[in-house]
Amino acid sequence: MSPTVRQMREAHLALDTPLFSGLEGDIEVSFEFFPPKTDKMGETLWNSVSTLAPLDPRFVSVTYGAGGSTRERTHEQVVRIQKEAGIPAAAHLTCVAATREEVDTVARHYWDEGIRHIVALRGDAPDGQSGYAPHPGGYENAIDLIAGLKRVGDFEISVAAYPEVHPDSPNRQADLDNLKAKFDAGATRAITQFFFEPECFFDFRDQAVAAGIEGEIVPGIMPVMSFAAVQRMSGLCGTAIPAWMGGLFEGLDEKPEARQLVSATIAAELCRRLYAGGVRQFHFYTLNRAELSYAICHMLGLRPKAQK
Repeated sequence: MSPTVRQMREAHLALDTPLFSGLEGDIEVSFEFFPPKTDKMGETLWNSVSTLAPLDPRFVSVTYGAGGSTRERTHEQVVRIQKEAGIPAAAHLTCVAATREEVDTVARHYWDEGIRHIVALRGDAPDGQSGYAPHPGGYENAIDLIAGLKRVGDFEISVAAYPEVHPDSPNRQADLDNLKAKFDAGATRAITQFFFEPECFFDFRDQAVAAGIEGEIVPGIMPVMSFAAVQRMSGLCGTAIPAWMGGLFEGLDEKPEARQLVSATIAAELCRRLYAGGVRQFHFYTLNRAELSYAICHMLGLRPKAQK
């Protein structure tokens, strides 16, 4: 679909369906959580899982701390979510700070616990290191990791994609070549880094198709809990922050409820425009807070499934 056709369809949708009314709810969603560090944070996580579970997510994932710092907590939460919440769960695995044998052991533990989905990532350099370097005896990168996981078991594998180019990539073409190599190695889908302009995703998706990438590419949506935090994260991962966004959050540092309403509006509008362009799968970076993601899904027409 060309940009002009997308824009015409988007305008037609906006005029014919006031706000978000009339959307069919024909989307599929997934959610990302991080492992809690305290009992109180654990309660927040499980409240979020309980809130979002009725939306029947395709899967939920649990992140893996830098340098493997949350390895055990990640394992514990992934297994618990799948067994107690009854949601397909995916565990993040990285190449950082572990040998191949250590990573394979973790993967086999997941397989033995019934976990069949891994989010395979190269990972970031541990604190104190200026740049990423493969661990001695470890997997070199995500492509190498995917191949290793496939030797352990027939995992469903999600990988990362960067609509605005990975900070370590020399250029867009190298980034696309790397993504294609991940699919060729056995990846099931790619989930993008967060972004704030719909054309950023559409342009990237078109470029991926032109590069011969046929696998599913899912937009990663980050509702803004803190504008300052998003500025920091954007600086690390190369995400552009639109000039208009700062003004919308100005003066809301001490007004969390108002900030949350603004955040939901921005993210929902991004999703509406992606939906108008044909997107039907969304992945939400929840930051262990369910309300924003739930509200956005609701506005997109998704409703809780009847409980069995």
